[in-house]
Amino acid sequence: MKVIMSGSSGFVGSHLSREFEERGWETVPLTRSDFKLSDSDLAKKLAGADLVIHLAGATINLRWTEAYKKELYSSRIDTSKKIVRAMKMMEQKPKLFISTSAAGIYASEGKYDEENAVYADDFLGRLTQDWEKAALEAKSIGIRTVIFRFGIVLGHGGGILKEILLPFKLGLGGTIGSGSQAFSWIHTKDQMRAYFYIIEHENMEGVFNLMSPNPTTNYGLTKALGAVLHRPTFFVIPKFLLKIRFGAEAGEAFASGQYVMPRRLSEAGFKFKFKTIDEALEDLYGAKQTSSL
Repeated sequence: MKVIMSGSSGFVGSHLSREFEERGWETVPLTRSDFKLSDSDLAKKLAGADLVIHLAGATINLRWTEAYKKELYSSRIDTSKKIVRAMKMMEQKPKLFISTSAAGIYASEGKYDEENAVYADDFLGRLTQDWEKAALEAKSIGIRTVIFRFGIVLGHGGGILKEILLPFKLGLGGTIGSGSQAFSWIHTKDQMRAYFYIIEHENMEGVFNLMSPNPTTNYGLTKALGAVLHRPTFFVIPKFLLKIRFGAEAGEAFASGQYVMPRRLSEAGFKFKFKTIDEALEDLYGAKQTSSL
């Protein structure tokens, strides 16, 4: 199996690369310089691929200036369009294209799944909708196309836990505001298992929410992480501090959350190994950590 993957050095990409390597699959990274190639030259780079995975995208964890919002957009939508154009030019096309999306496509109020949704009418919501639209164009050229809408990814080596672990270990952890905002999450091990499930089940295509079937809240995450680390969690981070750090628009987004269910994955028979936030964090930071999928 030959896999070509953008974002292979990132948090999720590095985990996937290790899993592919363990299975003896060939993984070829797509780098920033590859996206500067002509469409025909990129098509040559994709030659022989059985699977193309698109994970690349500039981090949202920076201040959203107007210039940076353009970078957030271009690094997702323009790159998706370029990959699709390149695949269209290939004589032997990949069997499967898996692109990325996020729970931020959904409104922050309400409970949603793929079939019952209200999309967010803000920058992040519109960005994510355009991102999916660009990737789904691969269907029109006869390629099985899957989009994973990620919940907050929990695992070692990156993501939100990398950002908050030290303060929590120092006893400085706490909620954002009241902590009542929804928190839809996924353990990296379940995330990896879902990728292989999709790859193996050739009848599956379209959009899939990729998060635990039991969303929690920011308060639930805070208390569960404090418990597994045996640290207090008395602090409260006011929303206005996030707005000062990241700007009003990004600060508001970071202080909100989405309650999202993985309906299509569950209906397709996928079984989550980590169904509660306590189980996930115990596996990651508890006394009996495990390593296998």
